[in-house]
Amino acid sequence: MKVKVKAPAKINLSLDVLRRRPDGYHDVSMVMQSVSLYDYVTVELTDTKEIEIVCDYPGVPCDEHNIAYKAAMGFLYFTKAENPGIIITIEKHIPTQAGLAGGSADGAGVIVALNKLFSAHLTEDEMCEIGSKVGADVPFCIVGGTRLASGTGTSLKKIISMPKCNLVICKPDFSVSTAEAYSRIDKANLSHPEFTAEMVKAIYARDIYMVSTTLLNDFEIALNLDGINDIKKIMLKNKALGACMSGSGSAVFAMFNSEKKAAKCADVLRSSYEQVFICEPVKDGCCVID
Repeated sequence: MKVKVKAPAKINLSLDVLRRRPDGYHDVSMVMQSVSLYDYVTVELTDTKEIEIVCDYPGVPCDEHNIAYKAAMGFLYFTKAENPGIIITIEKHIPTQAGLAGGSADGAGVIVALNKLFSAHLTEDEMCEIGSKVGADVPFCIVGGTRLASGTGTSLKKIISMPKCNLVICKPDFSVSTAEAYSRIDKANLSHPEFTAEMVKAIYARDIYMVSTTLLNDFEIALNLDGINDIKKIMLKNKALGACMSGSGSAVFAMFNSEKKAAKCADVLRSSYEQVFICEPVKDGCCVID
């Protein structure tokens, strides 16, 4: 018996890092958006009493260090279910260490799949509770769509959907350590008005141009990486309405008002970068497809 889940990537339309908390984590305020770039997670029950991860994507651990493994353990603990044996097969398309929540999407997919396989009938909130103990982005990856996130990123409020547009995502050949990104944030002592409130206004105005000019990511400002700036310059030169780094990096996304412009920009980027994707905003998180 097995279930296959489609797990979308996310981008950050805004990301304000507000303060470092006494527990060492950071309070954030951000608007998160699901996009049509997917990993596919297949979960099968066996009789081995073990949890096995199958994935041939370079750099992805196939052991207890994988978020998908932790998500399975979290589900079993929460539901008090016995482990009959679980094989998790991950077909990866979302780049790793890119700020696109690829690992979190896989973990979210496991929780959604196990909920169906075990006929646990967990609510969305209960699945998010499991996810929040696995990773800060996992709850969002479960629910998806357009959400205002606060706290450590696990407190989610649904807002109206982002206006339709075309997106190009480019992942350079370097990655960014999330821990290093937060360290740079702490040292940078950034001071500017919160952009997330303005982004919410732009989305409710249904104005794609206003959204594109309100993109802001504190990690991008603190890191100020030449490689990120180079990609943004190419995107903007090729008719992007706006461009921004996602999460703690290193992927960059750009917004376009036509498929033709997005496709042309993607072609230009592919002459210098291997990982370039054309996608669009979507309204759902992880969903069972088989």
